[in-house]
Amino acid sequence: MKPTAPLAGVRIIECSLLGPAAITTHLADLGAEVIKIESPSGDYVREMTWPIVQGVSLMHLHVNRGKRSVVLDLKNDEGKQVFRELVATADAVVEAMRPGVLDKLGLGFEALRQINPTLVFITISGYGMTGPYRNLPSHGIAYDTWAGIVTPAYDDEGFCYLPEHVSIGINAGPLYGALGLLAGIVHARATGEGCQLEIAQSDAAAAFDWYRSETWKAYERPEDEVTGNKADNYERRAPGIAGMRDGVRYQLYESADGHVLFMASEQVFWRNFCEGVGRMDLFERWPGSTYADHARGNRELQAELREIFRTRTSAEWIEFANEHNTTIAPVNTPRTIAQDPQFVDRLGWIGADRLGADELPFPVKVVGGKLPEPTRAPSLGEHTDEVLRAVLDKTDDDLAKLRSAGAFGRPD
Repeated sequence: MKPTAPLAGVRIIECSLLGPAAITTHLADLGAEVIKIESPSGDYVREMTWPIVQGVSLMHLHVNRGKRSVVLDLKNDEGKQVFRELVATADAVVEAMRPGVLDKLGLGFEALRQINPTLVFITISGYGMTGPYRNLPSHGIAYDTWAGIVTPAYDDEGFCYLPEHVSIGINAGPLYGALGLLAGIVHARATGEGCQLEIAQSDAAAAFDWYRSETWKAYERPEDEVTGNKADNYERRAPGIAGMRDGVRYQLYESADGHVLFMASEQVFWRNFCEGVGRMDLFERWPGSTYADHARGNRELQAELREIFRTRTSAEWIEFANEHNTTIAPVNTPRTIAQDPQFVDRLGWIGADRLGADELPFPVKVVGGKLPEPTRAPSLGEHTDEVLRAVLDKTDDDLAKLRSAGAFGRPD
């Protein structure tokens, strides 16, 4: 199958530190050329978080895969000039750090658009370019606590701790940012006009969790205007998954060897389940509404279902659901999902032999084609000479002069 690169011909110059570099990870997966500009000291993401794989962090191996690293000292006039030359050839510049860092160096959007009028310039940061928190130092979990996603937990000794949760801001921010960046490039290529964009990872966390916050906002209106669902007799439920706690026909159940998620809230799926297990008496006694009926609080039915689900393994229940057209899903963990047959068939791993660690691929597929395999995340300055030769036609003499002038940093 021939590799297909939908973003071939797109060039992005990226100045990034740590996780926000993920804004271009999947653009590189899709074939964009991403040139990561690093200071002589480099991006310390290579030493951050855990695990450390053969001396390099998994975070670096993942978020910087498929990119090329060029070292430039942007406090040095020669280094700045090389940066400007690269920007002149690019579709976009990414500032993945505190807002305004490039502007203070004379390399902000207004300066760079004089060189490249079609340039798309995007800044991704913690709290964005405006607001009272704009200069507040922060890490990724801060955006989730700010957005109301994390509920504080307490241990047996009464100490508060961070419960396990999916980090939203540091993942959603880069994805929203990448979407905006691509929209900017489409606009620039169509009109000849560049633009400046910015995304806050905190904003992204809140936007990603829109359903809960918008539900609370809706509930501020009178109850004769905003109600619950018909199947709940229009009683207001708690927003999001919290409203599922008392569900019965939509609930987790133990199987013979783990857990499954039962989701027969539509009457047709509930009927099919009861027929399949030979318990039409349950359907006749509790037929439910046509849609969205979770049989909330029906402990008698829940006890019956608990015993039924314990009679088969999880795999057997999935096979049962396929056979009887009812709604049962696997319950995996981050550790066990790789053994799931759906994971094996569709997602799989890009091997450590290629990327330094086993990594998940970009999940969008090209029907009838195949995305190029990403390359391993670069070492500091690994591609400096290669990129400057290929993109700017620099000769060996040019590179030697730049090196002597300190464009790549001064030796200690």
